Amino acid sequence: MAQERELSEAALFTFQPVPNRTFSFLESRDTRELLTKWSMNGRLTAQVFRYDQYFQPYQKDDFVLAFFQDPNVVPHLKLLSSSDQWTTLGSKVERVTVEEIPCTQLSMSLFDCLYKGNIVRDSGYISKCLDEFVDDFTISDELRKVLLVEDSEKYDIFSPSDRQQFMFLLFKHLCLGGSVCQFEDMVDPYLDTTKSMYKELLSVQKDPETKQINIISSIYKVQAYVMSIEEKLTPGCFQATPTRDRPSTISPNSTTQDYPFLLSPPNRDIVPGLLCLTNTLLHH
Repeated sequence: MAQERELSEAALFTFQPVPNRTFSFLESRDTRELLTKWSMNGRLTAQVFRYDQYFQPYQKDDFVLAFFQDPNVVPHLKLLSSSDQWTTLGSKVERVTVEEIPCTQLSMSLFDCLYKGNIVRDSGYISKCLDEFVDDFTISDELRKVLLVEDSEKYDIFSPSDRQQFMFLLFKHLCLGGSVCQFEDMVDPYLDTTKSMYKELLSVQKDPETKQINIISSIYKVQAYVMSIEEKLTPGCFQATPTRDRPSTISPNSTTQDYPFLLSPPNRDIVPGLLCLTNTLLHH
């Protein structure tokens, strides 16, 4: 269950912007071309902030609220306005709601079921279907159908727990794209871009005894509220993913199309960042 956090008396964490941090999945020419095709380029950017305090998962509410209230964050955190102009947060957030998101996938095997279910052929070609309409989407292939149509025959190839995974949400985000998205005929561009983003967003660590690789980033879905001129709390969705030398996400729109996330591993000297995924069409 998401827990709501009100304005606290003192921030336990402080943040500093790191303006020169870059991200390979945003710098790659091939990725930028795909994002343009999917109507996401120009609505996606990245910022980094550093904090030095030790973080424990039980502190997630204080951590999130402190981030959005920090005087070094408020004037620097970029948002894309409803008129498609980049602006900044500008004012402190009054309260937040925080919900943990599962992130345990260490490989792309989560999507093997797409081939077994003949949603994607062995060649990688996405099977087509008769047009259906869900909200703002025209569904013309089996991939988007299994992502969006809950009463479809193959919807259950992904379990409810699979659909909650951060990797699945990234993949779904890219597959659905923006308002004038040009969909792919092959699944590989979606899988490759998901893998690239996922690896750079998360921190992993090898267990010295078992030698197993474990994800040490904790992921939270965040909704933040700011005070409007009329002195009413106005909701805004923010996606923030703090990890060690990893980016995070923020979106200014509180709609069912937005997935707000905050990631943080329990390490000192962590670099959280802001990856802005805004005005893209996402569904729960």
